[in-house]
Amino acid sequence: MSHTPRPSTEAIVAAVPELARYARPAVLLHPRRGTPGPEHSSVGGPLLWPGDEPWPECSLPDEEDPDGVPATAMVPVAQIFRHDAPGPWWPDGIDLLQILWCPNEHWDPPAQQSEGAPVVEVRWRRAADVTGPPAHPPAPSRYDEDGCLPQACHLDAEHLTDFPFREELPAELRPRLEELVRETGDGGDVITRVAGWKLGGWPTWHLTHPMSFSCEECGTAMTLLFTAASDAETAVVVGRYGDLRVFVCPADHRHAFQVDLH
Repeated sequence: MSHTPRPSTEAIVAAVPELARYARPAVLLHPRRGTPGPEHSSVGGPLLWPGDEPWPECSLPDEEDPDGVPATAMVPVAQIFRHDAPGPWWPDGIDLLQILWCPNEHWDPPAQQSEGAPVVEVRWRRAADVTGPPAHPPAPSRYDEDGCLPQACHLDAEHLTDFPFREELPAELRPRLEELVRETGDGGDVITRVAGWKLGGWPTWHLTHPMSFSCEECGTAMTLLFTAASDAETAVVVGRYGDLRVFVCPADHRHAFQVDLH
């Protein structure tokens, strides 16, 4: 079967002009195995972490130990520098995003986390503030699944414009969008909720109807910040070979985030 590349944003909007109001910027991260350093954007690589800042741990109960002891060190999932993935998700004055998680699945996690998923930690930083000797994170003391230990990967950032799944659109737009999807790609949907490790964009909805999240602190509709995708390159497997997504409040990055497993 021949492969038809994804149309340009201009071509997509020309075919269905009403889609323009739903467009969201996104960056596909395209991890590839390597040996990134703490000064690089990466998946599963070393973090630019202050040597005097405690490394985050998880002591929540999980399948590995119902008492959550001993507390296990969280593991780096992604580190992204602003210059590699600019976009509206960056708060003023912040140029470094770090995401870690506990390498265990939790079935009774805190409210902002997702059942059956690793517990996630999000850190925003100014890279220039990280001075002195680098941190040497401890290895996790316990973990249940290798799929929660990402392999070190460099990132090849691809900037694009993402569009939502048809069920998130008005009914009158769906037939034209479905026709455009059929006419492009290689049998799949290359127009909406582009899949993979991603910053921004729209979330995938393969197993459930689309959901929305509101900030518990101010009620603002939350937006997708980050997607960790199950794949062979990173050796990550979450859920039923699905995606783990982090939603944030666009009004204030300091408000509690929300994790969803799909």
